[in-house]
Amino acid sequence: MLLRRTSFLILNYRLFTTITAKSNNPISPVNQDQLLRVCTILYQQQNMPELRLNSKLASTEFQLTHEFFLQVCNTFPYSWRPVYRFFQYIQQQNPAFPHTTVSFNKMLDVIGKSRNIDLFWSLLSDMARRRFVNDKTFIIALKTLGGARELKKCVEVFHLMNGNGFGYNLETLNKVVRAMCGCKLVDEAKHVVFKLRDLIIPDTATYRILIDGYCDKGEVIEASKVWNLMMDDGVRPDLIAFEKMMEMFFKKDMCGEALKLFRTIRFKRMDELQDSSYKLVIKWLCKKGMMCDAQEVFDEMRSRGIQVDNVTLGDVVYGLVSRHRIREAYQVVKEIDSPDISVYHGLIKGLVRLRRASEATEVFREMIRRGCEPTMHTYIMLLQGHLGRRGRKGSDPLINFDTIFVGGLVKVGKSKEAGKYVERVMNRGLEVPRFDYNKFLHYFSNEEGMVMFEEMGKKLREVGLVDLADIFERYGQKMATRDRRRNRSPISEDAKDV
Repeated sequence: MLLRRTSFLILNYRLFTTITAKSNNPISPVNQDQLLRVCTILYQQQNMPELRLNSKLASTEFQLTHEFFLQVCNTFPYSWRPVYRFFQYIQQQNPAFPHTTVSFNKMLDVIGKSRNIDLFWSLLSDMARRRFVNDKTFIIALKTLGGARELKKCVEVFHLMNGNGFGYNLETLNKVVRAMCGCKLVDEAKHVVFKLRDLIIPDTATYRILIDGYCDKGEVIEASKVWNLMMDDGVRPDLIAFEKMMEMFFKKDMCGEALKLFRTIRFKRMDELQDSSYKLVIKWLCKKGMMCDAQEVFDEMRSRGIQVDNVTLGDVVYGLVSRHRIREAYQVVKEIDSPDISVYHGLIKGLVRLRRASEATEVFREMIRRGCEPTMHTYIMLLQGHLGRRGRKGSDPLINFDTIFVGGLVKVGKSKEAGKYVERVMNRGLEVPRFDYNKFLHYFSNEEGMVMFEEMGKKLREVGLVDLADIFERYGQKMATRDRRRNRSPISEDAKDV
């Protein structure tokens, strides 16, 4: 058992040293054989008495440097015992070893990931007394303690640091709150902010980070509470906070609240309103089918002289098509001097939503004729339009969708997935899993797939499915291999047989 564990350690160590060897800027050379011997002893003897471990390390020759210690920590990223016992050995044998903030932070991070909170707090206090603290220390401490729901200690970290010469600092608090929100520890970050608000007054950035965190988690009520607290404190929200709140309201189908917030910006801070806010509102209004409101915002945007890009026009086109205003959508596309992929995607997506897959394929051919190269997303939308989100079963065995899918899975060695699919199809009482067009196209993005798509196109033409044949053949010609993707010249033959 011990030999097996040692083999596992050596395998992981070799992987780590391989990655380290590729670094462009090594700090200092470390003897890899010495590092391996020391890490092996630390792993095998980590539970042994201190005297035995120290004698083993003392009998092993190695050059102890700052980089050597860091690499030992990297070898055990989630195991505190080997790292901490090596640290204790260094303290006994070489008390003058030049530890730095980097080495302490590295060890603190390892202990924090192993959730040894008592040892973590003891080391953190020792670092504060030694003045080996920076912003990274605060971030490691709050992420660890917040993840362990040690809310009282989260606040005590700032008091501890203040008692050792690191005063209460708003910039440090904002960095900590941002790191905690990035790890979904928004409630814990909010607790720290409001417990320290008498000592560190939160500013616009602090509230914005908390609002971003709650919006990313989809907690509209908590985000609104923070927003109201910010307004009660007299803090002026910035435009980014406004946009984040509006986007969250749109995602939660609270369009009225989003428009109310947008009108507030227009009334109070019209001069600060930028193109990003207009584009955000137009995008979501078009997605929700609220074209009258979208038209009003669009006209205001143009009246203020703000440049309208093709992404926004693509959103408008999609909104018009989804509301069955297809003639107006085509007129908008016609007036664009150089439409790009976003405009055509808006048109194709809207037509697919209306179940007009043949017309979407005509747009696909037109964009190719005009030199606009389709992407993987283009093909996926078209396939969903023709075959449906869960696929289809054709009347002709040549285009049996289940056969194509199962045969493709078997061909790429995914027999288990194919078996699961067949079992569900045989029992029609169960819902067939959604067909993943992305994986389907990815699996056959090679020379073999090119041949398969060509044969598939011929068979689809034989049964009259010309649109599907064109889509598959085009993908095989231009997307199947890396070399072919480098050559993006339009192919006029795509429009034949139409």
